[in-house]
Amino acid sequence: MPSIPVPQTYKNRMLASLPAVEMKRLAPHLSPVTLKINQTLEDPGRPADTVYFLEDGICSTVVTMETGDTVEVGITGRDGFVGMPGVLGTVNSPNRAFMQIPGHGFSVKVKAVQELFEASSELRLRLQRFVQAMLVQTAQTAACNRVHELEERLARWLLMCQDRVQNDRIPITHEFLAMMLGTRRTTVTVAAGMLHKAGLIAYSRGHVTIQNRKGLANAACECYRIIREEYVRLGLL
Repeated sequence: MPSIPVPQTYKNRMLASLPAVEMKRLAPHLSPVTLKINQTLEDPGRPADTVYFLEDGICSTVVTMETGDTVEVGITGRDGFVGMPGVLGTVNSPNRAFMQIPGHGFSVKVKAVQELFEASSELRLRLQRFVQAMLVQTAQTAACNRVHELEERLARWLLMCQDRVQNDRIPITHEFLAMMLGTRRTTVTVAAGMLHKAGLIAYSRGHVTIQNRKGLANAACECYRIIREEYVRLGLL
């Protein structure tokens, strides 16, 4: 007998795609949460005891060097979940995950997810698909940071954010962009200025607005296309 489709009451792609019978098992464990800017969802070295399914907002995973410098290696929005170490049974991670753009979502205790992971092939498949997507995103981001110009990387990053917030207006400062892209604020300002001059974006204090998505996609490196195509293939975008 075919499964009954889940009513589209969730913005999170993973929750929205689960069959009704699976959501019936998971729903009692979901607690609505408001996620503030800079709120830490995963702390280096600390056991991950909670999984988060974002409905809106963006969570950044960053690597912090001994010097204190940080570089973003992955972003998660409504496309997936935060709390991979708990789901995979690896307990913790050396990296920090925090809310780059505030939002809302649902939290669920790791123990409950692990039990459902074992009992439900549907939930297990969707969690595994997102792990695959994040592996591709992280690997492609590492290559991108090494070989592509900052202007291309900035275009990629803005498009990835837009895909997840579903809005042309992205609340972000140049200081934060510099931290995420692992460069100086002045360098980000120059790159953003080039995209602005080309009519692709506009920016004001604390916000960047995408004015020409097609043009911005042309300005981005191939990494954006590769990452997006994998997420679309896996049903996450």
